[in-house]
Amino acid sequence: MTSTSPDIAIEARQIVKRFDGDTAVDGIDLTIKKGSIFGILGPNGAGKTTTLRMLLGIIDPDEGERYLLGSADPISKAHKVGYLPEERGLYQSMKAFDAIAFMGALRGLPLAEGRKRGREMMENHGLGDAVDKQIRALSKGMAQTVQLLGTIVHEPDLIILDEPFSGLDALNQGKLERLIRGQADRGVTVIFSTHVIAHAERLCEEIAIIADGKVPFKGKVSTARDRLRPQVHLETRELDGPWRSSIPADCEPLGHNWHFTLPESGVEPLLEALIQGKAGIESLSIERPGLHDAFVHIAGEAAAKKMDADAAADALGEAA
Repeated sequence: MTSTSPDIAIEARQIVKRFDGDTAVDGIDLTIKKGSIFGILGPNGAGKTTTLRMLLGIIDPDEGERYLLGSADPISKAHKVGYLPEERGLYQSMKAFDAIAFMGALRGLPLAEGRKRGREMMENHGLGDAVDKQIRALSKGMAQTVQLLGTIVHEPDLIILDEPFSGLDALNQGKLERLIRGQADRGVTVIFSTHVIAHAERLCEEIAIIADGKVPFKGKVSTARDRLRPQVHLETRELDGPWRSSIPADCEPLGHNWHFTLPESGVEPLLEALIQGKAGIESLSIERPGLHDAFVHIAGEAAAKKMDADAAADALGEAA
């Protein structure tokens, strides 16, 4: 059995997974185009990892179908996939470049070639001094970079990263973002899960939002943000006049500052009314809602608070 389109890297149709009678993933549909950076966004426990494991064939769905690189048997495409699980793990006594080579060998890359590439990749990513060090001698960020390099050493067509930014400081998060963009630039499909909205907003054109095992939204980041109207920040010299009719009736100023949702008619009629009514515009800005605002609107306050708490816990872990 194959997927319907050669341009699709991942396709899931109403996949369901239950554990001990509890539904972890409840009828998810996904279509992910080849060559894209796709983010799966949601709090811990929302079903992100279970979904990724079903897509990879690590576990089977109880209901529904999934296709990976055109095949209904994801394991048969394992040599074309790089996977970084949420649970990190490297042999502590192994040298860094050997760890990369070993991970490549698991995907069919000859060990000698993996060792050669491992050395080159570490040097290219600023880890040349650590090539011959044992994993136990590396910092947390360096060890995670080594594991990531091992994930891509065999030059896969599809890379799946489960919470790749978790536990990394800001510097290493930036390095990882650049690496993801670099892989996408060479035509690789990159899928990553995250509970940190900023990463998805910076990297992804398309996302899926997961909450309580369901996907209330999938599509372009811009489409998610467009579900909310832009916000107007206005400062006027005057507080009253005919221009007041252009501002929502329930909007009360704070001093001479106004904050309200942009009317459906757009900014031009508003600006015209302010000028003709001699409001005395001191400043006017239109702020488009961010992805965090869209997430709250789509997934709800509870899911957003849970995700913010997860991100805060990550930050504490980095500081420690």
